[in-house]
Amino acid sequence: MNKKYKKLAIAFSGPSNSGKTTLVAKVSNILQDNGYKVCIIKHDPKDKARFDKPGKDSDKFTQTGADVAVVSPTRTTLFKQATSTVDEMIELFGDFDYLLVEGLKTLPLPRISIFRNRLDRTYYPVTDAIAHDETIDSSEIPSDIDKLDLNNPEEVISWIEKNAKRV
Repeated sequence: MNKKYKKLAIAFSGPSNSGKTTLVAKVSNILQDNGYKVCIIKHDPKDKARFDKPGKDSDKFTQTGADVAVVSPTRTTLFKQATSTVDEMIELFGDFDYLLVEGLKTLPLPRISIFRNRLDRTYYPVTDAIAHDETIDSSEIPSDIDKLDLNNPEEVISWIEKNAKRV
């Protein structure tokens, strides 16, 4: 029997140290615990992420400028020497139920912005929902933006089920 995958995509944004990574990880863990296949894209706008230690073979190969795939019994890692579109990443991932994107504010996906301590109104034009904790006065959030409890990942997942984009 072939499984029919949901192929739902949602994006998360917010200032540094707002809790984006923590929320994405919680949502991912819950979805996977419920038997769903989850893929995550993390935006690295400052090009600072590194995936291998200097001196290792795969690092030596990537230093040549070539695209490199590292295949092991439990994972495949791709070192591509150019940026990828989300459509290319979706094709690379293949079948999945949920695609969680952290960052990439310009991407046309339903978006949850995460705030702690203070709201940043510059996110409002790209925000469909705001996940916040008790440090935020929810009455300051515009009425056309859904409000979610940052500390309730099940509530966030429920919102995703209703609002994510099928890709």
